[in-house]
Amino acid sequence: MRKRQAKKRPLLPDPQFNDQLVTRFVNNLMWDGKKSTAFKVFYDALAIVEEKKQDEEKTSLEVWKDALTNVMPHVEVRSRRVGGATFQIPMQIRPDRKISMAMKWMILYARKRNEKSMAAKLASEILAAAKEEGAAVKKRMDTHKMAEANKAFSHFRF
Repeated sequence: MRKRQAKKRPLLPDPQFNDQLVTRFVNNLMWDGKKSTAFKVFYDALAIVEEKKQDEEKTSLEVWKDALTNVMPHVEVRSRRVGGATFQIPMQIRPDRKISMAMKWMILYARKRNEKSMAAKLASEILAAAKEEGAAVKKRMDTHKMAEANKAFSHFRF
Protein backbone atom coordinates (compact mmCIF):
# COMPACT_ATOMS: atom_id res chain seq x y z
CA MET A 1 0.00 0.00 0.00
CA ARG A 2 1.23 3.47 -0.80
CA LYS A 3 -0.36 5.32 2.08
CA ARG A 4 -0.36 4.45 5.72
CA GLN A 5 -3.11 2.27 7.11
CA ALA A 6 -6.30 3.93 8.29
CA LYS A 7 -6.74 4.32 12.04
CA LYS A 8 -9.39 2.18 13.73
CA ARG A 9 -12.15 4.48 14.96
CA PRO A 10 -13.55 3.60 18.37
CA LEU A 11 -17.23 2.61 18.33
CA LEU A 12 -19.67 3.93 20.90
CA PRO A 13 -21.30 1.13 22.92
CA ASP A 14 -25.03 0.62 22.34
CA PRO A 15 -27.51 2.24 24.74
CA GLN A 16 -29.25 -0.90 26.04
CA PHE A 17 -26.46 -3.43 26.62
CA ASN A 18 -23.46 -1.05 26.66
CA ASP A 19 -21.61 -3.33 24.22
CA GLN A 20 -19.45 -2.25 21.25
CA LEU A 21 -20.02 -5.57 19.45
CA VAL A 22 -23.77 -4.83 19.32
CA THR A 23 -23.07 -1.43 17.74
CA ARG A 24 -20.82 -3.09 15.16
CA PHE A 25 -23.56 -5.58 14.32
CA VAL A 26 -26.19 -2.83 14.04
CA ASN A 27 -23.88 -0.83 11.75
CA ASN A 28 -23.78 -3.85 9.42
CA LEU A 29 -27.54 -4.31 9.70
CA MET A 30 -28.29 -0.65 8.93
CA TRP A 31 -29.59 0.48 5.54
CA ASP A 32 -29.53 4.07 4.21
CA GLY A 33 -28.04 5.47 7.43
CA LYS A 34 -31.13 4.57 9.45
CA LYS A 35 -29.37 3.55 12.64
CA SER A 36 -32.32 3.95 15.03
CA THR A 37 -34.41 1.65 12.80
CA ALA A 38 -31.56 -0.89 12.77
CA PHE A 39 -31.31 -0.72 16.59
CA LYS A 40 -35.08 -1.28 16.84
CA VAL A 41 -34.87 -4.32 14.55
CA PHE A 42 -31.97 -5.77 16.58
CA TYR A 43 -33.62 -5.19 19.98
CA ASP A 44 -36.93 -6.63 18.71
CA ALA A 45 -35.04 -9.67 17.42
CA LEU A 46 -33.42 -10.17 20.84
CA ALA A 47 -36.86 -9.87 22.47
CA ILE A 48 -38.13 -12.66 20.18
CA VAL A 49 -35.02 -14.73 21.03
CA GLU A 50 -35.78 -14.18 24.74
CA GLU A 51 -39.26 -15.68 24.23
CA LYS A 52 -38.27 -18.62 22.03
CA LYS A 53 -34.93 -19.77 23.52
CA GLN A 54 -34.69 -23.18 25.19
CA ASP A 55 -31.67 -22.48 27.42
CA GLU A 56 -33.21 -20.66 30.39
CA GLU A 57 -30.01 -19.60 32.22
CA LYS A 58 -28.66 -17.63 29.23
CA THR A 59 -29.77 -14.13 28.31
CA SER A 60 -30.75 -13.30 24.73
CA LEU A 61 -27.48 -11.33 24.33
CA GLU A 62 -25.45 -14.41 25.35
CA VAL A 63 -27.45 -16.54 22.88
CA TRP A 64 -26.64 -13.97 20.16
CA LYS A 65 -22.92 -14.03 21.06
CA ASP A 66 -22.91 -17.85 21.00
CA ALA A 67 -24.60 -17.76 17.60
CA LEU A 68 -21.96 -15.32 16.33
CA THR A 69 -19.18 -17.58 17.64
CA ASN A 70 -20.76 -20.59 15.88
CA VAL A 71 -20.82 -18.70 12.56
CA MET A 72 -17.20 -17.42 12.77
CA PRO A 73 -14.88 -19.12 10.27
CA HIS A 74 -11.29 -19.94 11.27
CA VAL A 75 -9.77 -20.52 7.83
CA GLU A 76 -10.60 -19.28 4.34
CA VAL A 77 -9.17 -19.80 0.86
CA ARG A 78 -7.43 -16.99 -0.95
CA SER A 79 -6.44 -16.96 -4.62
CA ARG A 80 -2.74 -16.79 -5.46
CA ARG A 81 -1.14 -16.93 -8.89
CA VAL A 82 1.89 -19.19 -9.05
CA GLY A 83 3.57 -19.68 -12.42
CA GLY A 84 0.53 -19.01 -14.59
CA ALA A 85 -1.86 -21.12 -12.50
CA THR A 86 -4.21 -19.77 -9.84
CA PHE A 87 -4.34 -21.76 -6.61
CA GLN A 88 -6.83 -21.51 -3.76
CA ILE A 89 -4.63 -21.34 -0.68
CA PRO A 90 -6.07 -21.89 2.81
CA MET A 91 -5.13 -19.09 5.24
CA GLN A 92 -5.87 -18.26 8.86
CA ILE A 93 -8.28 -15.34 9.32
CA ARG A 94 -7.53 -12.25 11.45
CA PRO A 95 -9.78 -12.01 14.56
CA ASP A 96 -11.55 -8.80 13.47
CA ARG A 97 -12.21 -10.26 10.00
CA LYS A 98 -13.69 -13.41 11.61
CA ILE A 99 -16.20 -11.27 13.49
CA SER A 100 -17.12 -9.12 10.49
CA MET A 101 -17.57 -12.18 8.23
CA ALA A 102 -19.78 -13.85 10.83
CA MET A 103 -21.92 -10.71 11.19
CA LYS A 104 -22.29 -10.23 7.44
CA TRP A 105 -23.22 -13.87 6.85
CA MET A 106 -25.75 -13.87 9.69
CA ILE A 107 -27.42 -10.70 8.36
CA LEU A 108 -27.33 -11.90 4.74
CA TYR A 109 -28.97 -15.25 5.49
CA ALA A 110 -31.45 -13.64 7.90
CA ARG A 111 -32.60 -11.35 5.06
CA LYS A 112 -33.16 -14.39 2.82
CA ARG A 113 -35.48 -16.10 5.33
CA ASN A 114 -39.26 -16.27 4.90
CA GLU A 115 -40.64 -14.70 8.08
CA LYS A 116 -42.78 -11.56 8.20
CA SER A 117 -40.49 -8.90 9.71
CA MET A 118 -36.72 -8.44 9.67
CA ALA A 119 -36.69 -8.81 13.48
CA ALA A 120 -38.37 -12.25 13.17
CA LYS A 121 -35.96 -13.27 10.41
CA LEU A 122 -32.94 -12.21 12.45
CA ALA A 123 -34.27 -13.89 15.60
CA SER A 124 -34.78 -17.23 13.85
CA GLU A 125 -31.32 -17.03 12.27
CA ILE A 126 -29.78 -16.29 15.70
CA LEU A 127 -31.63 -19.23 17.29
CA ALA A 128 -30.62 -21.55 14.43
CA ALA A 129 -26.97 -20.47 14.63
CA ALA A 130 -26.94 -20.91 18.42
CA LYS A 131 -27.96 -24.54 17.84
CA GLU A 132 -25.27 -24.89 15.13
CA GLU A 133 -27.79 -25.12 12.28
CA GLY A 134 -29.05 -22.66 9.70
CA ALA A 135 -27.65 -21.16 6.51
CA ALA A 136 -24.95 -19.00 8.16
CA VAL A 137 -23.42 -22.02 9.94
CA LYS A 138 -23.62 -23.99 6.68
CA LYS A 139 -21.64 -21.19 4.99
CA ARG A 140 -18.93 -21.54 7.65
CA MET A 141 -18.86 -25.33 7.15
CA ASP A 142 -18.54 -24.86 3.38
CA THR A 143 -15.68 -22.39 3.86
CA HIS A 144 -13.87 -24.87 6.12
CA LYS A 145 -14.47 -27.74 3.66
CA MET A 146 -13.03 -25.64 0.84
CA ALA A 147 -9.93 -24.89 2.93
CA GLU A 148 -9.58 -28.57 3.86
CA ALA A 149 -9.85 -29.64 0.20
CA ASN A 150 -7.09 -27.21 -0.81
CA LYS A 151 -4.75 -28.06 2.08
CA ALA A 152 -2.25 -29.48 -0.43
CA PHE A 153 -1.52 -25.92 -1.67
CA SER A 154 -0.83 -24.46 1.78
CA HIS A 155 2.94 -24.42 1.09
CA PHE A 156 2.30 -21.54 -1.39
CA ARG A 157 1.34 -19.29 1.54
CA PHE A 158 2.73 -15.76 1.40
